[in-house]
Amino acid sequence: MSAVMVTRKVTRKWEKLPGKNTFCCDGRVMMARQKGVFYLTLFLILGTCSLFFAFECPYLAVHLSPAIPVFAILLFLFVMAMLLRTSFSDPGVLPRALPDEATFIEMEIEAANGNVPTGQRPPPRIRNVQINGQIVKLKYCYTCKIFRPPRASHCSICDNCVDRFDHHCPWVGNCVGKRNYRYFYLFTLSLSLLTIYIFTFDIVHVVLRSVDSGFVSTIRDTPCTVLEVLVCFFTLWSVVGLTGFHTYLISLNQTTNEDIKGSWSGKNRVQNPYSHRNFGKNCCEVLCGPVYPSVLNQRELLQEEAAGPAVPAAPETSAGAGGPESSTTKTTAPLIPNEHTPEDARPSIAAPPERSSSPGEEKPPAPQDPASSSSSSSPSRETDPAQAKEKTQ
Repeated sequence: MSAVMVTRKVTRKWEKLPGKNTFCCDGRVMMARQKGVFYLTLFLILGTCSLFFAFECPYLAVHLSPAIPVFAILLFLFVMAMLLRTSFSDPGVLPRALPDEATFIEMEIEAANGNVPTGQRPPPRIRNVQINGQIVKLKYCYTCKIFRPPRASHCSICDNCVDRFDHHCPWVGNCVGKRNYRYFYLFTLSLSLLTIYIFTFDIVHVVLRSVDSGFVSTIRDTPCTVLEVLVCFFTLWSVVGLTGFHTYLISLNQTTNEDIKGSWSGKNRVQNPYSHRNFGKNCCEVLCGPVYPSVLNQRELLQEEAAGPAVPAAPETSAGAGGPESSTTKTTAPLIPNEHTPEDARPSIAAPPERSSSPGEEKPPAPQDPASSSSSSSPSRETDPAQAKEKTQ
C-alpha cells in the first residue's frame, strides 16, 4: 500500500475573494480592474507639476520668493499621498455570505414570505430597522447573499457591496466608500488648491516676463507655460466644482448615491436620520471620525489541503545513554535497508519486525507439540531392540 501524506498549502484570503478587484503587494493594494483613467490622472498631475517646477519655479524663486516652490512641493506631495491612499485602500467592501449562511437566510425568507402562488411575483426581500427614530429599509443583495447594511450598495463595476457607498470614481481607480471617503475629499480639495496655485503663478510668470520682453515674445519663448495655463484652466472648473459638490454633501452628511436617488428628499419627504442638523457636527463626523477597520481582512491566511506522497518517519528509541534498552521499547526496521547494515542483520521488507529482547528479559518457553513432548519424555521407545536386550543381559 502506498502511503499518502496530507500537506497544507498556505494562501491569502485575497487570492480567493470573488469580485472584480485586483490586488498587489500581497494583498496590501486593492484597486478596480479598470485603471486606465487612473493612469491618466497620474500623468496629468505629474506632467503639469513637472513643467511648473522646471520652468516657472526657478524664475519665480529669484524674482519673487523662494517660498513659492517650497509650498508647491509640499502641496504636491500631499495631493499624491491622498490620491494613492484613496486608490490603494479597501473602500469598505463587505464579505459575501458563506454557503451555509446563504442557505439559512434563504430559508428564513421563504418561511417569512410563505408559499407564493404560481404566476405571482414574490414580495421584495427587505428588512426594516430603526435609526434615530426613522425607519430604514435594508435591501437583499442577490449577488452577495446578504442584507446590505444601511447606506451600503452594490457596485456593478467592482461587483462588491460597499459600506456607505458614495460612488465609483474612475479617476482614482477605486470605489469611494466608508473607509476612503475622507481621503478622496482631501484629495479633491488639495488638488483644487494646487491647480489654483499653479494657474495663478503661471499668470504671474507671464506678466513679469511680458513687462521685460513683451507679451508676444513671452508667449513665443515660453510654450510650456502656455500649455500649463490651458491644462489648469480646463481642469480648474471640474475639480473645484467637484470639491464644492462634496462639501455640500458633507454638510448634510449625505452620500452621492443618496443624493442621486433622492433617498431623503423624495415624495415621502423622509428626513435624513444620519444628519445632526449642524454643519460643524456633520463635517466632524465625516472628516474627523474614527478610521474603521477593514472587515474584508484580505491578508488573512487560508489553509488548503493537498495530497502528496508520505515520507516515513524515523524510528524513535527511548534508550538511555549507554544503558540497556527498556523492555517496552520497540525497534522498527527501515523500509529500505541501510547500506551500513551487515547483510545477515538486514531485515526482510516483507517480514514483520521482530521484537528485540533486553538482556534481563527471558523468553517464555515455546509451546511444543504433544506428540513430540511425549516422545522426548520416553526415550526407551526410540531405542533399538538389540541395544535393549544387551542392557537386560
